[in-house]
Amino acid sequence: MDIRDIAIIGSGPAGYTAAIYASRADLKPILFSGKEPGGQLMTTSDVENWPGEEAGIMGPELMEKFKKQAERFGTEMVGAFVEEIDFSSRPYTIKTTGKTYQAKTIVLATGASARWLGIPGEEKLKGRGVSACATCDGFFFRDKKVVVVGAGDSAMEEAIFITKFASEVIVLVRGDEENMKASKIMLSRAMNNPKITFLFRTEAKELIGEKKLEKVKILNNETGEESEIETDGFFVAIGHKPNVDLVKDVIELDERGYAKHAPDSTRTNIEGLFVAGDVMDPHYRQAVTAAGTGCMAALEAERFLAHEE
Repeated sequence: MDIRDIAIIGSGPAGYTAAIYASRADLKPILFSGKEPGGQLMTTSDVENWPGEEAGIMGPELMEKFKKQAERFGTEMVGAFVEEIDFSSRPYTIKTTGKTYQAKTIVLATGASARWLGIPGEEKLKGRGVSACATCDGFFFRDKKVVVVGAGDSAMEEAIFITKFASEVIVLVRGDEENMKASKIMLSRAMNNPKITFLFRTEAKELIGEKKLEKVKILNNETGEESEIETDGFFVAIGHKPNVDLVKDVIELDERGYAKHAPDSTRTNIEGLFVAGDVMDPHYRQAVTAAGTGCMAALEAERFLAHEE
């Protein structure tokens, strides 16, 4: 079996950047694009914060540029989902549907998935008023009324950020103010923002709309009363789930389930396994920071292999 120097699992900004650096180092990387080729940016319309794209760029278009650049330097793209990795011996064995590969090093760039509520209408209206990323989509709600769901710092950050554009932001919180997960300073900033209104003991039950979001059906879980809010946008901010299923039994994870790595490094507790992007980053979750860690992972894999030889 052909043994590769490096295999990259994941095809978002982190995975593609790792592939660009690894292929330029003549490591002849193989990249598995997975079940979401291009990562979360494939569902983002305009990307306005990518350096160098002064007029902005569509998410899918940006990912296609990443892919073509990696291919130009010799990365082999495999449009398959990795089902299993055998870490019992090196080179490691990577199993996809119907085919097996081996690699001396692996860069895990499988990203993270937004947690959703799972209520009626949510899936249907994603991208049509329903989002899980204010920094990605907040701009499209200028002078609009939006609803944010969540009680942690991320929800407060999302709500505050959206006030730069929206005329009104309503935050739905399942519990009461005393039991909120947000830090005091973030909660204070949100509550003192004149554009933000809080509805405590309130849950979203259904999203209503045909071509786009029109209303949110809500429930007061204290009184049992149901009502509807007319709104243009609905942002779910209840956290992200890192995609670590492939390695959860062997890799060390932090208390939030993200892949642990050495300080100022992408190294993990598994020899030759490096992590990059949102799978190891609970803080920033931006395309540009993911790309940076992809670069780091490729450089560290190259040095690891050179030292081993």
